[in-house]
Amino acid sequence: MKKRWLTLAVFGMLSVSTAFAQKQQKLFNGKNLDGWKIHGTEKWYVDNGELVCESGPDKEYGYLATDKTFKDFELTVDFKQEANGNSGVFFHSSLDGTKIAGWQAEVAPPGSNTGGIYESYGRGWLIKPAPEKDKNLKMGEWNTMKVVVKGNNVTTYLNGVEMITLDDEKIGAKGGQIALQIHSGGGIKVHWKNIKIKEIKG
Repeated sequence: MKKRWLTLAVFGMLSVSTAFAQKQQKLFNGKNLDGWKIHGTEKWYVDNGELVCESGPDKEYGYLATDKTFKDFELTVDFKQEANGNSGVFFHSSLDGTKIAGWQAEVAPPGSNTGGIYESYGRGWLIKPAPEKDKNLKMGEWNTMKVVVKGNNVTTYLNGVEMITLDDEKIGAKGGQIALQIHSGGGIKVHWKNIKIKEIKG
């Protein structure tokens, strides 16, 4: 009986490991934009191993979206803002030109809700971080954002600090592309690196 119990325990541990410990993938190879598609006329390019987004002469919205789609995952990305860094990381998204449907983990200058969740062409702001958490954003320096999506639940972290957690059935019902944003208005430049995703199965 004891041996059988141990066998079941080990099997259970292996099942949990298989369900959650999936291999991490690099979404950005540090060399070019393979695996991504540009939407709009704004600038996306690779410089010294970094992915850079920059406003173009049209000063409109722009997106860089993955070719692949994802459902449940843990995404990590490093970003550094120059000047007006109004951008974002979209998930469960789909694009028609520069019209994007989906959810955005905000990346923005101080005081503008970095780490909050905004639904594009939908309900707008779903949740904003508590104001005191804004101090975790290092303007003009490298920051690490982590976005964890599992079923209906979304949690964001900025530099190791939990910014928000949200339970939303509409998010849980969909999957979609990962996309980086340039906000309209001009004067925006953001550097990105170490863009990695680990899919959560089971």
